[in-house]
Amino acid sequence: STFTHLHVHTQYSILDGACAIGALLDKAKADGQPAIAITDHGNMYGVKEFYDKAKAKEIKPILGCEAYVASNSRFDKGGKEDRSGDHLIILAKNLEGYKNLTRLASFAFIEGYYYKPRIDKELLEKYHEGLIICSACLGGEVPQHIMAGDMAAAEETVKWYKSIFGDDYYLELQRHFTGNPKKDAEIYDNQVVVNRAILDLAKKFDVKVVATNDVHFINAEDAEAHDRLICLNTGKDLDDPTRMRYTMQEYLKSTSEMMELFKDVPESITNTQEIADKVEIYKLDKSPVMPDFPLPEGFTNPDDFLKHIVYEGARKRYPDMNETVTERIDFELGTIKKMGFPGYFLIVWDFIRAAREELGVIVGPGRGSAAGSAVAYCIGITNIDPIKYDLLFERFLNPDRISMPDIDIDFDDEGRGEVLKWVVAKYGKTRVSQIVTFGTMAAKMAIRDIARVQKLPLAEADRLSKLVPEGPGWTIKKAYAEVPELAAAKNSPDPNVGITLKYAETLEGSVRQTGVHACGIIICRDDLYEHIPVCTAKDVELLITQYDGHFVEPVGMLKMDFLGLKTLTIIKETLRNIKRSKGIDVDINKAPLDDEKTFQLYSNGETTALFQFESPGMKKHLRNLQPNRFKDLVAMNALYRPGPMDYIPQFVNRKHGREPIVYDHPLMEPYLNDTYGITVYQEQVMLQSRALANFTRGESDSLRKAMGKKQIKMMNELKLKFIDGCKANPAFVEGAAGKNMDELIDKIWGDWEAFAKYAFNKSHSVCYAYVSYQTAYLKAHYPAEFMAGVLSCNLSDIKKITI
Repeated sequence: STFTHLHVHTQYSILDGACAIGALLDKAKADGQPAIAITDHGNMYGVKEFYDKAKAKEIKPILGCEAYVASNSRFDKGGKEDRSGDHLIILAKNLEGYKNLTRLASFAFIEGYYYKPRIDKELLEKYHEGLIICSACLGGEVPQHIMAGDMAAAEETVKWYKSIFGDDYYLELQRHFTGNPKKDAEIYDNQVVVNRAILDLAKKFDVKVVATNDVHFINAEDAEAHDRLICLNTGKDLDDPTRMRYTMQEYLKSTSEMMELFKDVPESITNTQEIADKVEIYKLDKSPVMPDFPLPEGFTNPDDFLKHIVYEGARKRYPDMNETVTERIDFELGTIKKMGFPGYFLIVWDFIRAAREELGVIVGPGRGSAAGSAVAYCIGITNIDPIKYDLLFERFLNPDRISMPDIDIDFDDEGRGEVLKWVVAKYGKTRVSQIVTFGTMAAKMAIRDIARVQKLPLAEADRLSKLVPEGPGWTIKKAYAEVPELAAAKNSPDPNVGITLKYAETLEGSVRQTGVHACGIIICRDDLYEHIPVCTAKDVELLITQYDGHFVEPVGMLKMDFLGLKTLTIIKETLRNIKRSKGIDVDINKAPLDDEKTFQLYSNGETTALFQFESPGMKKHLRNLQPNRFKDLVAMNALYRPGPMDYIPQFVNRKHGREPIVYDHPLMEPYLNDTYGITVYQEQVMLQSRALANFTRGESDSLRKAMGKKQIKMMNELKLKFIDGCKANPAFVEGAAGKNMDELIDKIWGDWEAFAKYAFNKSHSVCYAYVSYQTAYLKAHYPAEFMAGVLSCNLSDIKKITI
């Protein structure tokens, strides 16, 4: 028969579990275990990662949590007895059960948090549908009563759970025999007493028993490393006699080990299989849950209202509205309607309007691909005309591929919090949240942490951690290969050094603490806990998701980034200074884009404190380029990065006529003349693929994506389409007269491929060049007010202000 582990702590039982999810599943799979549960302490942080990885490895995931059940009410937070609560294993049997698990895990934080997230029996009764319950370890309510000698209370508890959960209530047996009398006195001897009583209770009340092993680490030899982790968590020394200790038996035992351990109670093994079979397979991923936007009177659906405000805005943005503009707007509105995103645009429009009009916050002109949307421009989400700059909507929303829109918004630093408060006030505290992040132990930190527990002298700990090179991506294992001195330390005459490194390597990468994502915000249609588990944190007013940024969108949550941009704070401060000193109100969004004085600053390389153009290298290139139009700044912003930098001299020479501007095909000229025949932006490739080979809007975006991400299969399919498209296009054939057609098509495609890894998102480049231009305009015309603004916004960073 087979066995399933139903009581398992991953590394998301923070600083208590040491099981990395991937390695845990690999061991279960290698042992032929058909299913496995995740039951972290009081949270569901790891559930989605566990689910995805288990499915990929063809192991049935059983999603659960080891809850803390308050002895009275979850609202009691006074006495010592309210601090921890009894342990209880809760497993989701089906989708309804998963939803109830999500609610319980959320309310444990929102309503029951006191030292730990706690639920109570009232919640269990209310949300019992679809759940399987196991009585947990010695910390469970039934074992606690048995150990206190109160059999009557133990019986009452069993009766209560049985009345609510029926056949889905199980009693747990654990055996952690070590053979060390001192250790066994603490745990195993109690387990013997408890197990005996549990078998009696099981008979008396017709409740089935299951064998579990309270897994906290993967292999038996990881016990010592896990022991160090507990010291870190409890802040105790290794040799402290009072500290919490495990029995070293809490590893992922094999099926044969478990069968041997419980050979006198074989049904406790087969019943784990019964539970695994009860659990249904259900999907966690779902299509986007779009928030509802409250519509004004006279409108019944968001599509009509969006169209109304877009055309209202378009009349102001494009006074001489022509066919190009209306065609573009209607195409975008059609795509937004088809994808079901009108509410999203309305929500963003609404809080950006509030930021500008009600809160006096400075909002950036846009960033990233959202600037390619004419709809966003018409309703004031962005402030850059995408038609004028050839920015593409399908770079933002591809009509061929439904994916969540992603609008990142820059606010001035102090304004960001104000906008967030406004959003919470409008949509409600239970519908807006931030996103959790997990801080993991990096190599240096792991060495320092373990050294502290091992009482290694501080100087030695310092020396070892400094041997790991700076920068992301360094693991201890990788450092051994590159740094001979560190590798030698493994065999140091001081055995403590080797031990420290050994355990640091085992624990490296484990989750050390939770944090909050700097800018990600979720706005939900319903209370968040109806869709995703949430938690709370001290000093954070908003709710926080229990799934991190990788997993919130797949489960249907709408994520937006609210970013604080210091440059906008500088602009705001400068405008205040001008008002104070000169009594003028400057509307920075009306600064003319052909201002000679401003371009003179760039051409002289006087760009200190100008956003994105401050570095010495950039100053040198600007002096060579002598930019005299906004498009030159956009191109420099895109070119000044590793890789494309090599093209800058060519770009400069072509601008000044020292080098001829050549186009492979006349059809390419309209798309490349802004950049003197050099491909600088992804959008140029997209537009050319349409002009040369009649690609659709969606195909041109798929081409950009495939090239940027080196998706070879997709590239090969599109290449064939490109060859056929060019040959079938009379304008292409005509323009290629006198050339070898196959060679020409091959050259164009080859250039694009070579260039793809450098190509930049033009929408982003235009937005940021525009913010830079605004700072340059202020510096050129109001230098004292501007520099005062720069100083007051950088008071804490002396490097920034010593010019």
